[in-house]
Amino acid sequence: MASVRFTVTPTKAEDLPGVSDTSPDMSSRSSARVRFGSRESVNRSDPLSEVSGGVTTTGATAGGGAETPDHSYVEQGEGNSKISSVYINNTHGVDDDDFYDRNLALFEEEMDTRPKVSSLLNRLANYTNLTQGAKEHEEAESIGEKKKANKSPQMGTFMGVYLPCLQNIFGVILFLRLTWVVGSAGVLQGLCIVFICCCCTMLTAISMSAIATNGVVPAGGSYFMISRSLGPEFGGAVGLCFYLGTTFAGAMYILGAVEILLMYIAPEAAIFSSKGPDGEGAAMLNNMRVYGSICLLLMSLLVFVGVKYVNKLASIFLACVIISILSIYIGALVSAFKPPHFTVCMLGNRSINGHDFPDDQCAKTILQQIKDTTEREDNMTFISENSTIGPTFDPSHVPASVEKTTDLWRQFCQGTDLNASCDDYFLHNNFTKIDGIPGLASGILSENLWSSYLSKGDVIEKGSLNSSNVAHSPSIDQPYVFADITTSFTLLVGIFFPSVTGIMAGSNRSGDLKDAQRSIPIGTILAILTTSIVYLSSVVLFGACIDGVVLRDKFGDSVKGNLVVGTLAWPTPWVIVIGSFFSTCGAGLQSLTGAPRLLQAIAKDNIIPFLRVFGHGKANGEPTWALLLTALIAELGILIASLDLVAPILTMFFLMCYLFVNLACALQTLLRTPNWRPRFSYYHWTLSVLGMTICLVLMFISSWYYAFVAMVIAGMIYKYIEYHGAEKEWGDGIRGLSLSAARYALLRLEEGPPHTKNWRPQLLVLLKLDEDAHVKSPRLLTFASQLKAGKGLTIVGTVVSGNFLQSYGEALAAEQTLKHLMDKERVKGFCQCIVAQKPRDGISHMIQSSGLGGMKPNTVVMGWPHAWRQSEDPQAWKTFINTVRVTTAAHLALLVPKNISLFPSNSEPCAEGYIDVWWIVHDGGMLMLLPFLLRQHKVWRKCGMRIFTVAQMEDNSIQMKKDLATFLYHLRIVAEVEVVEMHDSDISAYTYERTLMMEQRSQMLRQMRLSKSDREREAQLVKDRNSMLRLTSIGSDDDDDTDGGERDRVPSGGSTEHHRRVQMTWTKEKTSQYRATHSGCSTPEGFRDMLSIRPDHSNVRRMHTAVKLNEVIVNKSHDARLVLLNMPGPPRNPDGDENYMEFLEVLTEGLERVLLVRGGGSEVITIYS
Repeated sequence: MASVRFTVTPTKAEDLPGVSDTSPDMSSRSSARVRFGSRESVNRSDPLSEVSGGVTTTGATAGGGAETPDHSYVEQGEGNSKISSVYINNTHGVDDDDFYDRNLALFEEEMDTRPKVSSLLNRLANYTNLTQGAKEHEEAESIGEKKKANKSPQMGTFMGVYLPCLQNIFGVILFLRLTWVVGSAGVLQGLCIVFICCCCTMLTAISMSAIATNGVVPAGGSYFMISRSLGPEFGGAVGLCFYLGTTFAGAMYILGAVEILLMYIAPEAAIFSSKGPDGEGAAMLNNMRVYGSICLLLMSLLVFVGVKYVNKLASIFLACVIISILSIYIGALVSAFKPPHFTVCMLGNRSINGHDFPDDQCAKTILQQIKDTTEREDNMTFISENSTIGPTFDPSHVPASVEKTTDLWRQFCQGTDLNASCDDYFLHNNFTKIDGIPGLASGILSENLWSSYLSKGDVIEKGSLNSSNVAHSPSIDQPYVFADITTSFTLLVGIFFPSVTGIMAGSNRSGDLKDAQRSIPIGTILAILTTSIVYLSSVVLFGACIDGVVLRDKFGDSVKGNLVVGTLAWPTPWVIVIGSFFSTCGAGLQSLTGAPRLLQAIAKDNIIPFLRVFGHGKANGEPTWALLLTALIAELGILIASLDLVAPILTMFFLMCYLFVNLACALQTLLRTPNWRPRFSYYHWTLSVLGMTICLVLMFISSWYYAFVAMVIAGMIYKYIEYHGAEKEWGDGIRGLSLSAARYALLRLEEGPPHTKNWRPQLLVLLKLDEDAHVKSPRLLTFASQLKAGKGLTIVGTVVSGNFLQSYGEALAAEQTLKHLMDKERVKGFCQCIVAQKPRDGISHMIQSSGLGGMKPNTVVMGWPHAWRQSEDPQAWKTFINTVRVTTAAHLALLVPKNISLFPSNSEPCAEGYIDVWWIVHDGGMLMLLPFLLRQHKVWRKCGMRIFTVAQMEDNSIQMKKDLATFLYHLRIVAEVEVVEMHDSDISAYTYERTLMMEQRSQMLRQMRLSKSDREREAQLVKDRNSMLRLTSIGSDDDDDTDGGERDRVPSGGSTEHHRRVQMTWTKEKTSQYRATHSGCSTPEGFRDMLSIRPDHSNVRRMHTAVKLNEVIVNKSHDARLVLLNMPGPPRNPDGDENYMEFLEVLTEGLERVLLVRGGGSEVITIYS
């Protein structure tokens, strides 16, 4: 049906140019014009540009042929149409296309980053999801060099999901091992095993359906779902485990096919054979290895040559599975009326191997006629047990007969004579024959309800038959049917579970489906329900139709080597044998097809570096290298050669995969992620948790050591991806969990200040970048990493000068530089880059705003301003002192490494020496704690610790030393203690001279800066005059404020202020007069005045302290690896800032590595536990 569009244009008809008065669509009165148009009526070959906001092109009218006029007309040119309007003033020479979005003009400048909704929806509608599995490769092979247009997916729920899941779930275990599971575990425990396994897959399918319907699932299936839900680490680990499981599943299917071939189809094809019963097992394993390797090679070549052949054979293999299962059900129903004739020979209650009596005589002896008669048959044979004759006849008509021993006699006795020595159990028990398939109506179910677990080497017995209690263990040379492995409930769970795997087949084909979000849940859950019903009913049917001794006979030896499930099939056992052979071959091919593509999807994600080579393949995308690796791993499984040993291995890998699918669903549901909106609504987090628990329990029930190995493999892959893999951000649930945990922890930290015992330096490292955005002092970050040893919070910050709007790109580049340096130094932390007009303001903002909640930095680390004396610009050291004041005001600790370039790097070898602590004033114990933290790092580990404190004349130095030693003992810190006495002494001439030089230098620099500012002011005034004259003429203001200082604005029209500023032109006379008046250094007399300065008394005292302390420190610690020293605070009066820098220089003069420490005002170390 053609869609009808309504266009309402509120214009007058007479105002529209070129409109006929007789036009059927126009009204003569002023009213809104309504147009009806059909989409189908527009000529597709000449498309019109779509006008956004509802303006539509003109379609054919119902009147037949007359075009509806519009206020926009179409200009045809070069195949592209333009829409021009008579109402748009196009005087600027702009092309008409610029008015394409006339209704969205407010947003036109953002269209490149924020597209129109119509454009977005158009892209989403045209999105074609690549097909998964093998379809894309099949098309690539079939079309060769030609490219074919993509076809829309056409597969529905039945063909696209249901049948593939059936084919993948039904497998070799159903035909080869389910009867043995029922016989060993009994019907009740067998139902329990099947029910637990099916519940596990059903709950996993519910979780998988929720994940699969929460968006498009591309190639990779379960790997994609887990990795995008739990992150690349979990995704890569579980994806590889799922890949290994799929690969070992291929090996298991191949082993199953070879077992069917060698035991039930062509036993004479065996290459290896043994003369005695002892070597039969080893010979069979060798045959399995040889034929399994050949079969694997052929299947791999078939997959390599063309996937399309595998896809064409898939339907045939599925038909074989369905026919085989139907024959079992029909045979079970038929057995209620006409049970198949399969007899089992029993000695007492022990079953006899049907291969071991070629004469087919289940007896000890037989009576054989030796004379021919005409009244009876030519040769009458009477079977006798224990030498008793069966039917009696008239003696005159009984022919002469002789008693002969059977083949079974020779197996139990040491000769063929009747008086030969025989086995005790053989002598005391008789041979009997029982029906192996009593039938559905026989009531055999009551015998098979309970378990009958056997140990390796036990004889399979029927408990309801009588036997003499002869305490004689059977010999392996005797023709009994023995158990080949020790059975238990847990073992059977591990062997049976692979028969319920394969539920991911639907999700892997999401690209082939018409409606994947509807088909995947329905098809997968229906397939699991179908297979669960089949398995549960099969357990009951097997227990109700087949005798227990036959059920426990894994290889059908008691029924002469027939496949046990085949004995129940109708019309012939060959239906099951042939059907199961082809179905297992098909399942093996599917595994060898799917596993390489799964590995290729993991490799293409580039999360595991060493797997990158497996992302490449043939020109059509066929994963050649991945197929080769898959074949090699499958060969390892084939070399194991035992189906019962390979099955638990892939059970572990599949269970781990299913566990994480449930975890992903539960995590997304509990975290209430905004993007978690699955279309499949029949899920709940409790179901996912239950499925996860069942998976975990089944892993350890089936084989705890295999579970441990699988977890170790997954853990190793996880850690490898975490440390060496590529960084991926997939919006995964683990990231959401981390956010929730971080929020919870931050709220807990906010409850109160940290206790002294929990105090550790949370660093804010201030780095400076040069003009090329390189870090000036990278060793500062190295020192921070040595101090942290990977613990606590580290924030690395820098300030970019400028305006945020213009400098945003520079800020991003600076942040990337910091991140690269942090990665290089292996510092775990965060980057913060602030854009500010002045660096001191940016640093102040950073100190105030860094951190979140309780995770705020408590210690600031910044570098010492190098060459501050030689620099004409005082901003460097002024910023430094301002930062000291800000950290003091914020009650933060401050660490200033001096000569940071001489500090050791992380790669330098450890050198012995001392870390000297000069404890002059107490500031919370920072000086005690920092050496302890540094010595945790390998660079400083071999350094000893010495603590020096200063005693005045009135102090008792001996008592101080004892008290300090006691204090360190309680702090559990090992260090040498020394008290240095500083006697009162007169101020030396050197001190006075240093102070005088400091003040003269400060005065001279002040005068030089002043004269420089005068010269700059003169040049600026001349520039201002010219600019004001120009700006005044056009009536605008000069409000440029790039330097952060506010310039005088000139009002338009010219004012008195303007006239005043214009008159401020400086002449040479005025300049000379001003300099003579204001600048003392512009004349020789000014220099002479400066030389006559007398130093300030307080400065002399401070310099005296600095000089004396420096003498003592250099004397005691000249050979120390590091000196820690209390950092004095800056003066309250900012005029003495330059002198403060000089005091610090004098204090640390002659020391190689110094760390100036200033506490934050709180105790950071305690003697209490």
